[in-house]
Amino acid sequence: MDLRFDQRAVIITGAGNGLGRAHALELARRGASVVVNDIGSATDGTGSSARTADFVVEEIRAFGGTALASYDSVADGAACRRLADQTLEAFGRIDAVVHNAGILRNARFVDMDDDRWFPVVATHLFGAFFLTRAVWPHMVAAGYGRLVFTSSASGMWGRVEGANYGAAKAGIIGLCNALALEGAEHGIVANAVIPVAATRLAGAPEAADDSEAALAHRTAAYENRMAPEWVTPIVVYLASEVCDRSHRYYSAVRGRFAEIFIGVTDGWVAEGTSVPTAETVAEHLVEVEDRSRFVVPSDTFDEVRLASTRVDDKIRPYG
Repeated sequence: MDLRFDQRAVIITGAGNGLGRAHALELARRGASVVVNDIGSATDGTGSSARTADFVVEEIRAFGGTALASYDSVADGAACRRLADQTLEAFGRIDAVVHNAGILRNARFVDMDDDRWFPVVATHLFGAFFLTRAVWPHMVAAGYGRLVFTSSASGMWGRVEGANYGAAKAGIIGLCNALALEGAEHGIVANAVIPVAATRLAGAPEAADDSEAALAHRTAAYENRMAPEWVTPIVVYLASEVCDRSHRYYSAVRGRFAEIFIGVTDGWVAEGTSVPTAETVAEHLVEVEDRSRFVVPSDTFDEVRLASTRVDDKIRPYG
């Protein structure tokens, strides 16, 4: 299998550093026309610099690849429409989008004010929504599309000082779920990656930093399998035309790739015709939480159907 992206156009947000840069370089090496989107802000989203996106575009063009810089903020709906229009004008198509842009404004929840909450949610979750909304009609018209969302373990399981970040990343999973279902009839697949890597948000140096300390940091991260390049392979697959998966989430940690799924235990079914008390439910929590048997619903209605089947099988004698 040789995954190529010749004649394909791919938008990558937050592509000026870290994961986004690694994805952009590899996709370009495989023939993709890449739009490198990055506003060049600090890790908290303040400030801007065209140099960040330009640097990666120069890297791609240096090895003969095709790339275009975008300085639009994904947190702005109109800017995302400009980004989509810019891609169409340059390449005539939009085949894949890798949603990667992100910022951090960590704080304990007691200190989680509006200035910490809204910019993080706007960049991660609203950004994914705005850009997908802008490219969706073009993918539907083409009967083809690949959407790769970058979620986080913080959104799946949480972390201290990350209520804003975790909520946004969990929201991305919900968005991915809906788009996977709605996109199926149009040849659009949507999946999410849950990566762990030494990126700028985690304190790694800027991509353009060629100091001795920065180079040593990158070497150590690569050898320890924490460099962004160790995440990129699953992203390349999910963005490719051979990807026949959708509605999936994949963990990528130090060269270990694994599927993350949300399952529902068989649970405990109340007997009889009377509504159980809270005390009765508490008495049966071991059965409620028993993970030895579980199902993975395909959508909301499937979960209701599976639960109803379990209930009907249990209470039929009382019917």
